Amino acid sequence: MAWNEPGNNGQRDPWNRNRQTGNKPGLEDMLKQLRNRFGKLGGGAGGIFTILLAFVIVWVGMSSFTIVDARQAGVVLRFGKYARTLQPGFHLKAPSPIETVTKVGTTEIRSVSDKVRMLTSDENIISVDFNVQYQVSDARKFLFSLSGPPEDTLRQAAEAAVRTVVGANIMDNILTSQGTETVSAAPTPAPASSVAAASSAPSVVTDALAAAPAAIPASPKAQTRDTLQQQTREILQATLDEYDAGLVVTDVSFQNVAPPQEVKDAFDDVNAAREDKQGTENNARAYSSQVVPVARGDASRIAAEAQGYAAARVATATGDASRFNLILKEYKAAPDVTRRRLWLETVEDVMSNNPKVLDGSGGRNMIYLPLDRATGKEMQGVGSVMQSAGSDSSLGGGKEKQP
Repeated sequence: MAWNEPGNNGQRDPWNRNRQTGNKPGLEDMLKQLRNRFGKLGGGAGGIFTILLAFVIVWVGMSSFTIVDARQAGVVLRFGKYARTLQPGFHLKAPSPIETVTKVGTTEIRSVSDKVRMLTSDENIISVDFNVQYQVSDARKFLFSLSGPPEDTLRQAAEAAVRTVVGANIMDNILTSQGTETVSAAPTPAPASSVAAASSAPSVVTDALAAAPAAIPASPKAQTRDTLQQQTREILQATLDEYDAGLVVTDVSFQNVAPPQEVKDAFDDVNAAREDKQGTENNARAYSSQVVPVARGDASRIAAEAQGYAAARVATATGDASRFNLILKEYKAAPDVTRRRLWLETVEDVMSNNPKVLDGSGGRNMIYLPLDRATGKEMQGVGSVMQSAGSDSSLGGGKEKQP
């Protein structure tokens, strides 16, 4: 008889040994056992209550706590109404659906980007690509203060802020990333002597010097790109605070500021003209920085020379007046002696500076004076001598004349 023939209940192996009766249960046996057990529990009203109670206990245990991550804040709603805000950590709560928790990331840096076209204050069209980075500062306000999605509200508020800032500035301020410093020639302090000389110089020179710094064109300082972005961030943050949105703006950047493609060629021509204008202004400032100091120095020198000439003339006139007073005093004391001395001094002065012709023949020869070689000064001296001689002969009559 074969080892696996029926009849021996299939309990023998090929070596005619009895097989063990403790077989492991199969899948069907396990399912059958589970059905039998649940059938016993579910039998009657007590069994159903036991099953429901088990499910309720498991549900309460699983929904009575929550864990809030360190980068999040939990907003607890009790029957759909705000109850409290949970900080990071482990928290107990009423089981769902009594209380539900909505977790909001508060440390995450979120961003919104958009592109807008607008007009500047000088009526030029410009295209601005901006990016706004923000964080959630209040999870409750972030979820419930705004009627629509917070991202849409932030995008609209950012566009309004960009339009406000760009619309209040001219094209040059927006396209240029760096401002140009104000260039003006400040007057150089002059020495005290030059100031005194300038006070006695003609008013035309003073007016020219005073007007020289004002004649130099000064380019206004343009606002930098960072300043415009900072203004946009402040306006956007003020708007979000009015909305009570629970958002804080961390950064606003203008990623691409350029004229639209349709008018790019015209703006390229404008930029080329602007560069030519800037180069011309720079050349003019360089020329003025060279010419104005030279003119100021020449004016100071002329004023100083004028002051020196005036001082010399005054001193000469004062000396002549003092000398005349002294001669007058001597003349009153001794008129004849003083008159004779003056005549001799004059003749000595004239004769010392003029050529002489001596006649040793006792007046028997005719002598021609070299008048063609005599200068005007020499002829004036001869005239003075002849006038003095005539005055002396008239005084020789014995009648005394007072000067």
